[in-house]
Amino acid sequence: MDRVAPFQRYFTLSQSQNPIKPKKVSPASVALGPALISPATQLSNLSLSYSWSHLSPSPAFHFSDDLKEVNSLESVKVLHARLLKMSNSWSSDSMTKSLISSYVKFNDFRAATTIFFVGFARNYVFWSSFLDELQSCGGQTRRVLEVFGELCGKGVVFDSKVLTLVLKMCASLMDPWLGLQIHADLVKKGFDLDVHLKCALMNFYGRCWDLESANQVFNEMVEKKELAWNEVIMLNLRNERWEKAMELFRGMQFSCAKAYASTVAKLLHCCSKVGALEEGKQIHGYVLKFALESDLLVSNSLINMYSRNNRLELARRVFGLMQDHNLSSWNSIISAYATHGYLNDAWNLLKEMESSDVKHDIITWNCLLSGHALHGSHKAVLKIFRRMQVVGFRPNSSSITSGLQAVIELGILKFGREIHGYVIRNELDYDAYVVTSLLDMYVKHNDLGKAQAVFSCMKSKRNIVAWNTLISGYSFKGLFDDARKLMNEMEEEGITPDLVTWNSLISGYSMWGQGDEALGLIHQVKSSGMSPNVVSWTALVSGSSQNGSYRESLEFFSQMQREGIRPNSVTLSSLLRNCGGLSLLQKGKEIHSFSIKNGFIEDVFVATALIDMYCKSGNLKAAYEVFERIENKTLATWNCLIMGFAIYGLGKEVVSLFEQMLGADIIPDAITFTAVLSGCKNSGLVNEGWKYFDSMSSDYGIIPTIEHYSCMVDLLGRAGYLDEAWDFMQSMPLKPDATIWGALLGSCRIHKNIQLAEIASKKLFELEPYNSANYVLMLNLYAMFDRWGDVECIKDLMSDIGVKNGQVWSWVEIDQIIHVFCAGENHPDEGEIYYELYHLVSEMKKLGYKPDVKCVYQNIDDSEKEKVLLSHTEKLAITYGLIKSRSISPIRVIKNSRICPDCHAAAKYMSLVKNREIFLRDGSRFHHFSEGKCSCNDCW
Repeated sequence: MDRVAPFQRYFTLSQSQNPIKPKKVSPASVALGPALISPATQLSNLSLSYSWSHLSPSPAFHFSDDLKEVNSLESVKVLHARLLKMSNSWSSDSMTKSLISSYVKFNDFRAATTIFFVGFARNYVFWSSFLDELQSCGGQTRRVLEVFGELCGKGVVFDSKVLTLVLKMCASLMDPWLGLQIHADLVKKGFDLDVHLKCALMNFYGRCWDLESANQVFNEMVEKKELAWNEVIMLNLRNERWEKAMELFRGMQFSCAKAYASTVAKLLHCCSKVGALEEGKQIHGYVLKFALESDLLVSNSLINMYSRNNRLELARRVFGLMQDHNLSSWNSIISAYATHGYLNDAWNLLKEMESSDVKHDIITWNCLLSGHALHGSHKAVLKIFRRMQVVGFRPNSSSITSGLQAVIELGILKFGREIHGYVIRNELDYDAYVVTSLLDMYVKHNDLGKAQAVFSCMKSKRNIVAWNTLISGYSFKGLFDDARKLMNEMEEEGITPDLVTWNSLISGYSMWGQGDEALGLIHQVKSSGMSPNVVSWTALVSGSSQNGSYRESLEFFSQMQREGIRPNSVTLSSLLRNCGGLSLLQKGKEIHSFSIKNGFIEDVFVATALIDMYCKSGNLKAAYEVFERIENKTLATWNCLIMGFAIYGLGKEVVSLFEQMLGADIIPDAITFTAVLSGCKNSGLVNEGWKYFDSMSSDYGIIPTIEHYSCMVDLLGRAGYLDEAWDFMQSMPLKPDATIWGALLGSCRIHKNIQLAEIASKKLFELEPYNSANYVLMLNLYAMFDRWGDVECIKDLMSDIGVKNGQVWSWVEIDQIIHVFCAGENHPDEGEIYYELYHLVSEMKKLGYKPDVKCVYQNIDDSEKEKVLLSHTEKLAITYGLIKSRSISPIRVIKNSRICPDCHAAAKYMSLVKNREIFLRDGSRFHHFSEGKCSCNDCW
């Protein structure tokens, strides 16, 4: 063999001068030369260290009786010597096995191994039991190979069965030199290898050298039998050489050899792993052709293959056609349904399983746990976690990680601590994955002290995942000095920071508004010899997006493109968040097209981000179309669309969507109810609001948060029930915060309740002394009642504290160019804008528009107030959009503060006069003006 030749120069093969031949010699056996020993294997002369010459055979020798009297190594040797003297008694395998066991019992492993090799009719069962017995008594398996080498050096003859077993041991113990010596000598002697020995050689080369050498052994076989075909296919599959394995499988069929069920099952497993559906179907055809479907291992593998290739209906069909189902079959189909989100079907299958008298095991429960966790049913995860313990199953490490994931998502740290206690009591803290999940739980619950304690007490070796989890915790909290210190300690322990380490720092810096520092880390990664990947750049883009630095995030994306890094689904989701934050509809459409062309549209996170982008960019129709195309809608998907309709004041549609969600067996969470209550408050649906608020705790066990109470105060106040809103605030279990008092103050402005407004504003001035919006609301309210003295008092208060009105601006996008209008600043086309606006107001007045001068909190005459109203930035942006944009396209305006009543009324008339749709997004919600009406129904 050409591939073996280069290795032979390491050995000097010589003939033994005085070969020792055993009592039993196979006719087909061939003598090996002296052992070719690796540096790790030192061989000594073969000797049992006992003189037997003085012993004579006893006429009354009974082996079983003498064996009972053996009580020391010396007595074993005496018994052995008597057997050798009485050669006619050396005929029983059971006798030899007992002798071997006796030597092993008294720790003479060399003698036991020598007898096993030389005087025992070996088979695979005896071989396995011998090794087990040897190891149980403290013997080393490698010593067996050393004894084999000694015997070879003495010229002992071995048959192919022994050589097959020894080669398997070489492969198992990763001894490349002894195995190579055996092969080299076989080639030199021209030994006729049987199929078992050839397969052992292939396995040896595959494990100890390289797969190409193993495949060459197979290729050089003159006659390729079924065992060899199956062995070489399995060898390639174990080494993840998927394409080569399939090539061999096709060749096997042409040679008329038949694949074993285990080989077919392994091939199907690989089809599952690499997403090879078509190849999996072809193998299914092979299964049917050779009637292998009755093999449970094969059928179960088919179920998994179809499931992992997203063909659940075919997986179920295979399951239904099976004549018999074992526990693995049920677990496979339950896992398939749970993984794909068909959770009710998974539970129904569990009931069928129980009715079939098949008892579920821990794997069954873990399948249900992971399925519910994967699809966001985190409360159900904790219920399953408790239920499995009630029926007698103790959660294992897999169960624990699913439970901790649910705890993280639900924010129930108390339950997480209970799981931590269970982990300690049941000694599961040896599992690095469990401990890392605990670390992650404490980090995400902002308990870095406890996370540090868990990290410091880790029983298992602290791997890079544990280090990265803690570093990311400090980084995301903005504790960059602590994160850097931990990174230095990590390096001192000999663990080199990887890209995950750097990426967590990059994400943390960008999330905390330190984009320049984050970008500097990107350059630092390059200088360390690593290449920033898509995750690195996405961390930069996403972090900036999360802290509201949308423009900076888009600039980072441009740099990412210049670096030649292709975005992934997370990048696209972040970009869509940027487009939604800035209402860049056209840019969002471009990303939508990119997602379709590059296959990202099927990603549920990208689809959800598209819904959010279209909602925030004023295109609810497109948002709903994206929603409709999503096959497996998650809770986040429903929440996103419900909130989208809510911010437009489409309360009835919100309620309808919520009921559809319940009909789809999606369990709402706290975010869902925030969206539903927002829809009710923006549409004045008081009864519906009360209904859903009460159902949170009574029907779903969700404890209302301050956000839910704020929605209810806003709902009651806007609807005019100010006294009821006040009573609600007094009875709520949580202390009212700024959002609650702000909701009440906003309602007081709408209904001109100055007494209650003064109470609310006093609280707000204490809670948010530097929030100018609260002062402006009171200025407007006092101006409505011509209380100019109080207006001046508020202005003086602002001056004393140092509160300044924030910069008020509006902008409109025309032909992908953003035009910004700021209060007190001139625009290049100002003359043209005011000229058009004067004419537009004139037309609007003919239809009934009256400027609401109460919106101006300056003590000037009404004519001057009307001029001030004309300068409001949203009016200028809308007018400029009408001048410059196409006659049929909607006008989309973004404003950074709440729209005033006059501008709201003016926008309705503008949409009527110009017959144009106008979308205006202010600081709190969206308004869709069309034909003189607004989507909010003036409930804002």
